[in-house]
Amino acid sequence: MWIPSTPVTIISTVAASFGAVCIFKDFYNGSPYDRDVRAEGKTVIVTGATSGIGKEAAWDFAVRGAKVFMACRDMEKCETVRRDIVLESHNKYVYCRPCDLASLQSVRDFVKRFKSEEPRVDVLVNNAGVMEPPAGVTRDGFETQLGVNHLGHFLLTGLLMDTLKESAPSRVVIVSGSAHQRGRVHKEDLNLTNKYDAADAYAQSKLANMLFARELGKRLLGTGVSVVAIDPCLTDTNLTRHMSMTKSVTRFLVYPLFWPFMKTAKIGGQAIVHAALDPALDKSAGDYYVDMKKKEPSKLAQDFELSLWLWKVSEKWTRLDEHKAAIKEANAA
Repeated sequence: MWIPSTPVTIISTVAASFGAVCIFKDFYNGSPYDRDVRAEGKTVIVTGATSGIGKEAAWDFAVRGAKVFMACRDMEKCETVRRDIVLESHNKYVYCRPCDLASLQSVRDFVKRFKSEEPRVDVLVNNAGVMEPPAGVTRDGFETQLGVNHLGHFLLTGLLMDTLKESAPSRVVIVSGSAHQRGRVHKEDLNLTNKYDAADAYAQSKLANMLFARELGKRLLGTGVSVVAIDPCLTDTNLTRHMSMTKSVTRFLVYPLFWPFMKTAKIGGQAIVHAALDPALDKSAGDYYVDMKKKEPSKLAQDFELSLWLWKVSEKWTRLDEHKAAIKEANAA
C-alpha cells in the first residue's frame, strides 16, 4: 500500500538533492589559479571592473599584491567596489579611473591621465563588454557592441602600446568568448545600419576581439609584450541585462537547468588571472585559452587577411594616430 510522503520527508529529499547539486557545481566550477603566483610590483588595468569576472579579477590581482586601476564608466559604483576590494585585500593601491568605452574621448582622457600618473603597465585586461542591447550607437556613431567590445578596447590598447613595450615583459588579455565561433565580419555593413540583429552584432564583436588578438600578437612578436585571448566559459554574471524581454523570460525559465553548469563570477575571473600572470604564457601571440586550456579558435578568427582588414578599419574609425599625437602633445606640455 502506497503511503504519501510526509512534509518532513519531502523537505529532506529536496534539501539532499539541492546539496548534491551544490557539490556537483563546486566540482564542475574547477580549481582557482595557482595562489602562489604573486603580482607585487605589477601595475594592472582592468576594464569593466565593477561587476562580474572583471570585478573578481581585480580583487584577485589586489590580493596578489598588484597595483590595480579599475577603468570603469560608473564612478559611484566603482568607488563602492574599490573600497570593498581594499578592505578585503588589505591592499590600498587600488584606484578608480573614469573610462567609458562608448566614447573615444573618454578613452583618450583615461590614457592621458594614466600616463601622467604611472610610468608602466604590466597587464592590460580588456574585459568590459555589452551583450545584445537594443539597436543603438556609441557617442562616435559605432554600433554599440562593436564600439564597446572592440573599438573602445582597440583604441585603449593602441594608446597604451608604447607604455606596454617600455614595461616589457608585459601582457594584454582580451576577453572574447564562444560566440566568436558563430560570428562573421560584415565588411559591406560593419556598423549593421541596414539590418540590425542583436545576437549577430554580439557575435561579430566577439569575432572582432579574436581577430584583434591575433593581429596584435603578430605585430608584437619580439617586443616582450604577449597577447592572450580567453573564453571564461559559461559564467553567472549580469552580462545579459540588456537582452530583450522575451529572451529574458526564457533565460529566467531555463536558468535553473543551467545553473549547476555555470561558473561563479569568482571562478570565471580566474581565467583572466591565469592569462595575465601565468609565466607559461610569456610567448603567447594571440593564443586562445578556454577555461585555462589552449584551444583552436574558429577558422575565421585565424584569417590573417581579415584580421589585417579589420585592423586598418579600426585604426581609421578610432582615429588612433590622431589620438596618439594629441596625448603626446599634452604630456609634453
